[in-house]
Amino acid sequence: MVPPRKRVAKSVRRVRDAQMTQQQILDAAEREFSRHGLKGARMSAIANSAEVTTATLHYYFENKESLYKAVLQRPIDEVQTTLGRSNFEGLSPEEALKQIVRIAIANEAKNPQRQMLWFQEASQNQGIYFKECNVLSLHEHLLEILERGIAEGYFRPLKPFLALTHILSVCLFYFTVHENWRHLTPDLDRLSPEAIEEHTEEAIEFILAGVRRSQA
Repeated sequence: MVPPRKRVAKSVRRVRDAQMTQQQILDAAEREFSRHGLKGARMSAIANSAEVTTATLHYYFENKESLYKAVLQRPIDEVQTTLGRSNFEGLSPEEALKQIVRIAIANEAKNPQRQMLWFQEASQNQGIYFKECNVLSLHEHLLEILERGIAEGYFRPLKPFLALTHILSVCLFYFTVHENWRHLTPDLDRLSPEAIEEHTEEAIEFILAGVRRSQA
């Protein structure tokens, strides 16, 4: 008779193996969808890249559409987890905004292909699947900081949602165009830690200069 402790250990190992397999599939699918979008991506290519069979692919994700939805949702969940651990209420609006900018840029620096994933979704599907990802739950953090900053006199009168769009553009467009720009400056690695830190600091100064209330 197998001792209960061994059965538990075996069960835990199976869970870990299943989680690892799903991560491999999601990583491979993200690369494929970023290159080709939902319409052009091939399940066989995803399976080969993830080093699993197509049967395994369909076991974890019923079809291409359900896998695509999971790929779109994953970055939202990851950033939401990071934001949820941050105590923005304990910071001044300026410091909270700086932290949001750092989180946004650091996350994209780790996953620079994700900007193309969102571009493919907008281009091919006009955001049909994007609207299901609960992206507004992420925006709420930045909107609250902007609204608090305006109310407390740190920031000039702004239209918060429009300001949010401008702020995210400053942070993220850098990654949307880096594949093009690397040909213009082949000796500069725009994704190096040093280049990302420079982008971060410049983005913070640029954004704060745009939202601060005039002292005149």
